[in-house]
Amino acid sequence: MKSKKYNITKGLFIVYIIILTWIILFKLQFDVSSIETMNLRSINLVPFAGSLIINNKVDISEIILNVAIFIPFGIYICMLKEEWSFIKKVIPIFITSLAFETLQYIFALGASDITDLIGNTLGGIIGIAVFMLLSKIFKNNTIKIINILAFIVTIIVVLFLGLVIFANL
Repeated sequence: MKSKKYNITKGLFIVYIIILTWIILFKLQFDVSSIETMNLRSINLVPFAGSLIINNKVDISEIILNVAIFIPFGIYICMLKEEWSFIKKVIPIFITSLAFETLQYIFALGASDITDLIGNTLGGIIGIAVFMLLSKIFKNNTIKIINILAFIVTIIVVLFLGLVIFANL
């Protein structure tokens, strides 16, 4: 039987994946009709080709956001599959990112970009490193402490998104 901590982590991870999907595929849209009008289908297979220069200025904000949004994925994968090797933990991060990029292309929900795939995977790897560091600091209490923090952050994010949705009704 799985422990209570494991079930809490799993529940928080599911909420994270739902929010991640809404952000990446649906671009935080509240109305299905606005998603239908996106109709953007492109592929960029040249790393960092279109991400860095915007309006003749270097802009790495999108890359930073892609990295940041996948850091929790790396932390959660470590919490749920501690026994897995580093490579085994990176594979689902990479595959999830690849799936998002593929779905964006198939359903014309946005540009599929190798830079996003690299940034997302890097974010997951950073999350794995953060978990390893926290494990050294908190030892046996790591998962409990992360679950408490993740629960608080999840509540704040869900409340914020709820307010945004309510404000856009």
